[in-house]
Amino acid sequence: MPTITLPDGSQRAYEQPVSVMDVASDIGPGLAKAILAGQVGDKLVDAAHVIDSDVDLRIITDRDPEGLEVIRHSCAHLMAQAVKELFPDAQVTIGPVIDDGFFYDFAYERTFTPEDLQAIEAKMKALAKQDLKVSRSVMQRDEAVGFFKELGETYKAEIIESIPENEDLSFYKQGDFVDLCRGPHVPSTGKLKAFKLTKLAGAYWRGDSNNEMLQRIYGTAWPDKKSLKAYLHRLEEAEKRDHRKLAKKQDLFHFQVESPGMVFWHEKGWTIYRIIEDYIREKLAAHGYQEVRTPLVIDRSLWEKSGHMDKFSDDMFMTQSENREYAIKPMNCPAHILIYNQGLKSYRDLPLRIAEFGSCHRNEQSGALHGLMRARAFTQDDAHIFCTEDQIQQEVVNFIDLLYEVYADFGFTDLIIKLATRPEQRVGSDAIWDKAEQALEVALNETAIAWTLNPTEGAFYGPKIEFSLKDSIGRVWQCGTIQVDFSMPERLGAHYVDEASEKQTPVMLHRAILGSMERFIGILIEEYAGALPAWLAPVQVVVLSISENQVEYTKNIAVTLKNKGLRVESDLRNETIGLKIRAHAIQRVPYQIIIGAREVEQNNVAVRTRAGVDLGGMSLIAFVDRLKSDIASRGRHILEE
Repeated sequence: MPTITLPDGSQRAYEQPVSVMDVASDIGPGLAKAILAGQVGDKLVDAAHVIDSDVDLRIITDRDPEGLEVIRHSCAHLMAQAVKELFPDAQVTIGPVIDDGFFYDFAYERTFTPEDLQAIEAKMKALAKQDLKVSRSVMQRDEAVGFFKELGETYKAEIIESIPENEDLSFYKQGDFVDLCRGPHVPSTGKLKAFKLTKLAGAYWRGDSNNEMLQRIYGTAWPDKKSLKAYLHRLEEAEKRDHRKLAKKQDLFHFQVESPGMVFWHEKGWTIYRIIEDYIREKLAAHGYQEVRTPLVIDRSLWEKSGHMDKFSDDMFMTQSENREYAIKPMNCPAHILIYNQGLKSYRDLPLRIAEFGSCHRNEQSGALHGLMRARAFTQDDAHIFCTEDQIQQEVVNFIDLLYEVYADFGFTDLIIKLATRPEQRVGSDAIWDKAEQALEVALNETAIAWTLNPTEGAFYGPKIEFSLKDSIGRVWQCGTIQVDFSMPERLGAHYVDEASEKQTPVMLHRAILGSMERFIGILIEEYAGALPAWLAPVQVVVLSISENQVEYTKNIAVTLKNKGLRVESDLRNETIGLKIRAHAIQRVPYQIIIGAREVEQNNVAVRTRAGVDLGGMSLIAFVDRLKSDIASRGRHILEE
């Protein structure tokens, strides 16, 4: 006779076991129609799950984040079913939920085409319209292996063979299609109303480049067609803003097959990089950081002592010299401890803040590389704060204040804050993790900012606060972080002398604001669709002559502006002024100065904004004042056009 406790605290008692669907129906027909799954205690279950004891229950609908995940997971199965019906010889492999959607990998004798994608999507819609019941069953491992081998699904059988013996496995069936899955899934395919297949890609079996190449089909799914339409619009916007395409148009950087995942910066792109680096350097100096530089290549033994070799060896580039093995550093923290260890430190020296624009390399899989967003060579605006336990909270608060100030200068004010706690695989005692997590939580609460918990997602050496930016089209980018580390300083022999002349191990705070400089620049380019604020634009103003009669005056204007510290180009080509204006509009230059006969005669300039607004004639001094005001605002306000 189970008693069900609902989220509002109300209870419902039943004389016999009931399903989650039964409870939803008991509450009301509207909820019975909307239910996708249930949460019993902390576990997600199917709507058909039977409850036979006292439990806490939450009904999951498409209004819940968990409901959206159930929809996307079920759509992955729906897609696999559609592929099998259209291409019976195709083999299904793995199909998880990802951000904003799902994918499934298939083995098939020929390459899928865009036309195939359309056919698969049409079949999915037909299967959804049939409202096929989705049912769960359990099979033992060995029985399941035989079942899928008989179906000719060798990949699925291999997956199951890797699962421990005598373990019961859950399977989901809809129509004639059966797939291995933990679930939960929607009660029937009719619940899947808003989805679209988005692209095709290649993927190695189990992510191993030594294995065969499979075909990956990506899709997206949403609770309703309105949400789907909004998402597809965001995709269109993202395509227009692709930093790789804009970089080619604006001559910022490029990549080459000779050095995959590593950036070739052009002059204009490198100008943006240096502007940001100098800005961050100025902020660091104002907040008491010492800037350092550490070697790119460091002996393997250091990475073994720090614990990185055990966790990240697959992602590290290795090299050898004179019978010694070295790693090209994937991060900067161990090297900063080596700097800290030079010379005896007193408690009076703490907190000690060490910063570096640290060049790092990680051996990312080639299929994961994505322009500046995912590269093998990148620079972190990295810093490590060595402090006492009593200083943790204040240092975290100070860092959060600095981070908010920096993000606002770049135009980001919509932030998402998460506290990531201890992962399953970690170093250090539970007592140490308790202290570290408590310190971060107290610091967050002191700042009075909104934050959520991100359980088990901390670093292997300590918990962290993650700072994510929401851009103008709704995408979320995780950039900043601050992490509490009690373990690595002890591993690498860092200490200080306390008030009682006793040796103590300092706490190490790992922190970054931008994260990867390269990635942050990619985010900025896409945020502004290449039209960077005047303070970041590689060229702030271009001076255009209408005819050869204005060439000397145009040159003089450009020289005067450069002498005032502005980034200026002149265009003296013997082309029409309309062509010149269009060319520099594509370059997203904030201001264009047009020089014709009238401007020479009146000794002034005609100004046109990036938005195409003609500001008319003005003195050069007035224009300089306007541009410098624009630069000083750092994009925080839009000047009247």
